[in-house]
Amino acid sequence: MSRIGRQPIPLPQGVEVEVDGAAVRVKGPKGLLERELHRDMSIRVEDGRIVVERPSDDKLHRSLHGLTRTLINNMVLGVTRGFEKSLELTGVGYRASKQGNKLVLAVGYSHPVEIVPPSGLEIDVPAPTKVVVKGMDKEKVGALAANIRAVREPEPYKGKGIKYEGERIRRKAGKAGGKGKK
Repeated sequence: MSRIGRQPIPLPQGVEVEVDGAAVRVKGPKGLLERELHRDMSIRVEDGRIVVERPSDDKLHRSLHGLTRTLINNMVLGVTRGFEKSLELTGVGYRASKQGNKLVLAVGYSHPVEIVPPSGLEIDVPAPTKVVVKGMDKEKVGALAANIRAVREPEPYKGKGIKYEGERIRRKAGKAGGKGKK
């Protein structure tokens, strides 16, 4: 059995789950999340917890077992606590600001880069060099954070760019400085 897949998902107070075949709807204090999961997985709500079971020990079913349980658990955590990803801007003159609901980045280009978050996501700028992406759906939060990071990925020589909080950038040595020339 999958070590992750066989663990039941506890339902916190105020969270409602509806299972309709392969469709799962989770409603909580922060909102509603829906997802269509693989039709072979058996999902049941019993005794205030969600149980995911697989029909056989095929390789496909074994791999889907833990995935299905994790996706449902992320939905439950999303409607109760939500998710957030923090990004840091490193570089001289690199800064972020918020105009209305859109993020404006000045990261060394000749123009500012504007990013409008999709519905259900929120961008916060607590400091000029820090950006926080918040939302219920873990997948969408991670995708938006990756899109923001892709505007100016950190480069290995000076470490300038947009990186995740706590991410370590592997640095490279620069040129040797003209050794061996006469």
